Amino acid sequence: MSDDETIKKGRANLQRGIETVGGSLSLTNDQLVFTPHDTNFQRDPVAIGVNEIQSVAKGWTKFLGFIPLFPNTLSVQTGAETHRFVVSDRDGWAAAIQSRTQS
Repeated sequence: MSDDETIKKGRANLQRGIETVGGSLSLTNDQLVFTPHDTNFQRDPVAIGVNEIQSVAKGWTKFLGFIPLFPNTLSVQTGAETHRFVVSDRDGWAAAIQSRTQS
């Protein structure tokens, strides 16, 4: 498997402050990459090296920031930041990311 081979890819939203940014999430051997759609106000991609990931936790999408609505969020913790992604197949994403961080 080459270093940049895609292991998993799908649509995702990233919570950035008060904006939920739509885009796509990709996992390769070396990194987890979120690429926003061009229609978002915040268009900067996020690239997280798998060696930077300290933990992955399943969570809930919350209305108004505190009322749980759907169990479809994945929190990826790096040294200083937590990235919250809303994804389909949350369990599959968690397993794929954890398999890369443990190898």
